[in-house]
Amino acid sequence: MIPVLTKSNPIARKILNESFILLLDKEEGWTSFDVVKKLRGLLRIRKIGHAGTLDPFASGLLIIGVGKATRHLSQYVYAVKKYRAVIRFGAETDTYDKTGELLNTCPTESINISDIEGTLTKLKGPIEQVPPMYSAKKVQGRRLYELARKKIVVERTPVLVNIYDVAVLEWENPRLCLELKVSKGTYIRSYAHDLGQLLGCGAHLEELRRLAIGDMTVEESFKMVEFREYWSEN
Repeated sequence: MIPVLTKSNPIARKILNESFILLLDKEEGWTSFDVVKKLRGLLRIRKIGHAGTLDPFASGLLIIGVGKATRHLSQYVYAVKKYRAVIRFGAETDTYDKTGELLNTCPTESINISDIEGTLTKLKGPIEQVPPMYSAKKVQGRRLYELARKKIVVERTPVLVNIYDVAVLEWENPRLCLELKVSKGTYIRSYAHDLGQLLGCGAHLEELRRLAIGDMTVEESFKMVEFREYWSEN
């Protein structure tokens, strides 16, 4: 049995034996690989991986495999993911998120919550989603983001994903806060872009936080500073 290290289950280092699953709360601004690199330096263990990449601007739950536990990360790949997302209407970017170059703007005064809720029903259940150009998905052997950086746009085959549940948490024009439960392979950036397209005003993803992967929750995860403290004291 591979131990799972969480804030509510702070297992002693000698029991972990350099092979465990760690729940970490990734900070905004870090890549998922930044987290792995920092952990390699802290733990002095080379074999570390993660399940489910998070974009640098996103925060939240990252499941880390340390040592032999990296072999068990695949069990989390197909788990349902839960996110909290803030979508800004009236502005489109080339990356579909706040880090990209602004492409178009549009007035949003006419948008109301009834229109939004009606449109959300069209983006629920099994849907086809086109991966964003700024993504790690490969087309003809090349990462899409490599092409996008050269201003090359290629046709992408839509992928079937599943939006299991979506709930409106807050609406204050032009920003919409949602909670979503989605399947593997879902791009929340594409979801925001598609929602803006359907409403006729454009949109991009302004904030993203992963709340859960399967039954693993961000509330149970360590922030990096907390994990450093735990590791130095055990």
